[in-house]
Amino acid sequence: MATKQIGDVILDVKNISLSFGGVKALTDISFNVREHEVRAIIGPNGAGKSSMLNCVNGVYRPQTGAITFRGQTFSHMDSHQVATMGIGRTFQNLALFKGMSVIDNIMTGRNLRIKSNLFLQALRIGPAQREEEMHREYVEHIIDFLEIQAYRKTPVGQLPYGLQKRVDLGRALAMEPQLLLLDEPMAGMNVEEKQDMSRFVLDVNEEFGTTIVLIEHDMGVVMDISDRVVVLDYGKKIGDGTPDEVRNNEEVISAYLGTGH
Repeated sequence: MATKQIGDVILDVKNISLSFGGVKALTDISFNVREHEVRAIIGPNGAGKSSMLNCVNGVYRPQTGAITFRGQTFSHMDSHQVATMGIGRTFQNLALFKGMSVIDNIMTGRNLRIKSNLFLQALRIGPAQREEEMHREYVEHIIDFLEIQAYRKTPVGQLPYGLQKRVDLGRALAMEPQLLLLDEPMAGMNVEEKQDMSRFVLDVNEEFGTTIVLIEHDMGVVMDISDRVVVLDYGKKIGDGTPDEVRNNEEVISAYLGTGH
């Protein structure tokens, strides 16, 4: 990977614990994310990775701990506040509008940025029309960037899975997030689709300057594209560092391979 300027900490997760009933999903998790890095969260199934992302983007309320984003500290976030602060998210299970076209799905990511009221939007007159044209231009830029021009008008439900994942990424990018949370962006993909998505993740990081936190199962992908990796196992943090440091961490090796290996 080309060297790039990694900045100061923009997200600081401190001592987060989360339980559902008597079951502990996360126990005293702390880690940080620096501006402009690709930060991976890895771990075996059931390690608490998605729960961690859900705490950051306001879906879950942790029982203890705090999250600081760009100097503002919260004991819990709410999803709308998170979005307005500039944190975007893709989901493991695609939450796209299957009957709507690619361009209209990505346009939904612009909702927070639309200033004109619904009445003016419906009539598409004056400032509302100019504003919509501006948003559509931005969306077209994303469509070009993700190389899905040929499918602009296609209903998303008719696209192959790998392209649907790309549309999901496009919708998150349409928010112009400063921090993008990617929940298993390559799950269910073949090798070629994974290579494409890895390239897009790196391009988003480089060209848009977006800081990225991603959950990913494919260790090869993680080691190739991440600047730093945090490792969870049974809701506890067992490793944190560069890909090389994590790769050689005995506790991480045994969590992934079983101690007998």
